[in-house]
Amino acid sequence: MAPELPSKPCPICGKPSVERYRPFCSKRCADIDLHRWLSGSYAIPGKPEEDEDGEGGTDA
Repeated sequence: MAPELPSKPCPICGKPSVERYRPFCSKRCADIDLHRWLSGSYAIPGKPEEDEDGEGGTDA
């Protein structure tokens, strides 16, 4: 049998994670994380898009 790996704490509240909700400690923390993804809180910033003609997004 493989040795059990030490569990990391829940990324939302810091409590020990639970196998059923890994990496979270509960359904509540898993739902909080899902809400953050769906609401755009975890959005990755990027460069502003350019227009098709290669200019910035300013209207003249």
